[in-house]
Amino acid sequence: MHKLSNEQQDAPYSPSHIRATWGGTGTVQDASRAFGFSRSKGYDLVRRGEFPCRVLRVGRTTRVVTASLLRVLESGEPEYSGLHPGRGTQS
Repeated sequence: MHKLSNEQQDAPYSPSHIRATWGGTGTVQDASRAFGFSRSKGYDLVRRGEFPCRVLRVGRTTRVVTASLLRVLESGEPEYSGLHPGRGTQS
């Protein structure tokens, strides 16, 4: 059986690297890369209320909740934030 190299284990968007380096929230761009899609696709999903993990909107800033991102990456089950598309408020 092959062991993963340190580089593969600590890939910039692996759960172990995210856990070690991110704070409580991360950018939509970085979270989108962790899921394997582009920044623009990530913001489109946020706008439609379909980003696979919880997001927070504070004013004009959108942040991804790190704990939610990790749960989704590890389980494969989406965890939507309940934001109304286009309104930016909690339901």
